[in-house]
Amino acid sequence: MRPHRSPLAKPVSSEDVFEVQVMALSEVEVGTSAVVASLELPHDILDHLMHLGFLPEATIDVLRRAPAGDPTVYRVEGAEIALRRETARHIQVRRSVQNPDQTREQP
Repeated sequence: MRPHRSPLAKPVSSEDVFEVQVMALSEVEVGTSAVVASLELPHDILDHLMHLGFLPEATIDVLRRAPAGDPTVYRVEGAEIALRRETARHIQVRRSVQNPDQTREQP
């Protein structure tokens, strides 16, 4: 029996190689997005943030930072939520970036 292959699947080229970076939400630059990987917070704060939409696999957009750098405003599930750096550093997120070492210019 042959393994099933999706008709939408395409071969991976060197241009499609991505590296996944895991970092604290507090380290993500304004104007970019990331996906929640894990939350490592006390239960009461964790429960509150999860009700606001900070769930594993949720996409978070980093909108803006206060002039002094803290807090930062994030968009999750359509709501804008400000978090202090101390809280955001306990939320681990993933970002996919194209790996420049794996790509080559086509002649």
